[in-house]
Amino acid sequence: MKLTRRRLLAGAGLVATAAIPQVGYARPVPPSEPTPVTVKATPIDSFAVSERERRDFGALTFRSGLRLTSSSPSFGGFSGLWRSPGGDEIVLLGDNTQWLTARVVAQNGRLVGLADAVAAPILARDGRPLRRTRSYDTEGLAIAGGVAYVAIERTQEVMRFNWGKDGVRARGQPLTLPPDARQLPRNQGLEAIGVAPPRTPLAGAVVVIAERARSETNAPTRGFIVGGPRPGTFDVARTGEYDVTDLAFLPSGEMLLLERRASLLRGFGARLRRIAASAVQPGAAVDGPVIFEADSGTEIDNMEGLAVHRERSGETVVSMVSDDNFETWQRSVLLEFVLSG
Repeated sequence: MKLTRRRLLAGAGLVATAAIPQVGYARPVPPSEPTPVTVKATPIDSFAVSERERRDFGALTFRSGLRLTSSSPSFGGFSGLWRSPGGDEIVLLGDNTQWLTARVVAQNGRLVGLADAVAAPILARDGRPLRRTRSYDTEGLAIAGGVAYVAIERTQEVMRFNWGKDGVRARGQPLTLPPDARQLPRNQGLEAIGVAPPRTPLAGAVVVIAERARSETNAPTRGFIVGGPRPGTFDVARTGEYDVTDLAFLPSGEMLLLERRASLLRGFGARLRRIAASAVQPGAAVDGPVIFEADSGTEIDNMEGLAVHRERSGETVVSMVSDDNFETWQRSVLLEFVLSG
């Protein structure tokens, strides 16, 4: 979802009518061809601003983070995230229909930079840049089995790309979603996407969840199971004025839900819920315990992308990235944590 100052004011209860003007928002145009870019990475050594030695935050242990900037005019807006097994490669999805691929540079188990970064346009089925179509609002990313899946807001679509064969030059092919996906709010629609791992209850299914299904505060949102052994729809509980922004599956089939809260008075909030593997099924009302929560006293921003990978050491690493909405008052932040349990 696009966040603006007007939206933050509304979240703070300070906007009474739609007559108040909205701050301008224009997505920068991605390069027309895959283009090398230089990414400057500033290490984040401590997650809590006032407790610099603190490392444990619920079920997550902070390991490292980066503030990312670039002179490339299209850099930013990162709403989707994927990291390879082992964590060495990264793909960031910009909400301006842009791929950013890079190699992760680490020292002593901590992130220090991104190397060999390439920005490229996401391509439609006919080879046109996706930004020239109605499907210009790319919000969620999952890659599994050599296929990349992208959730698209406003038009409420999911596209698949033959990533293993063509990489950033792959062309999108639409998946068929249940008809009621089209009824989602235009700018609060499909955001979170993941692929259920093998040998789990939903093995191979693409699971996609809307930021909101209705406008009411804390009303449940809607999820869709596409393919796999149990296709269908389900509801996801919402509380605390949090919106769903991404999901990632653990190898066990459990699902992590990333959620974001935003208001002018409280700033940004982020949290993770852990959903049992057996909970997600057609007709279900899905909920799970909060295992991580952070507020403006930490190094979060508008956290929208989530990825899970297993280190060679056996540790499960949870990575998050923020969408700066191409605004100077926001930041592109990449964070990584170790999951306990």
